[in-house]
Amino acid sequence: MDEVCIDVDAPAGTVWDLVSDVTRAGEWSPEATGARWRGGATGPAPGVRFVGFNRHGPIRWRTHCVIETCERPAAFSFRVAESGMRWGWRIEPTGSATCRVTQWRDRYRTPNVLVRALAGSGILGRDRERLMVEGMHATLAAVRSHVGHTARSDGTATAGD
Repeated sequence: MDEVCIDVDAPAGTVWDLVSDVTRAGEWSPEATGARWRGGATGPAPGVRFVGFNRHGPIRWRTHCVIETCERPAAFSFRVAESGMRWGWRIEPTGSATCRVTQWRDRYRTPNVLVRALAGSGILGRDRERLMVEGMHATLAAVRSHVGHTARSDGTATAGD
């Protein structure tokens, strides 16, 4: 399991609302560009499916995902069919308007043949696992920046370093 955490100057519910709206993932992820809810869903709930859109350089692909955990404001996770990875977020209040945000990922099964071939080819990066962890750091920094910018815009708070 890989996990990365960061402290954020925003309420846990505010952060949860952002990270659980997978359609907005492209606003903070270096690889995910967004998603589309499936089956008439308009938001997150256990069992809801979505198609994720991703890119790495010129390579673009879709993933088929299902939400597992959806507990506002504390936890959100989903499984990715193709890669056999489970991605998630834990959000723990550290004060009345601050929280610790952890993004994590773990493998729940072997990836499909195409994912294994792409990973082995190096087309998605020579050290894919390291790139994924670096991406988690970048994602958390962007989420913190986003909630800090949003808070400053409405005058209610400022982001910490």
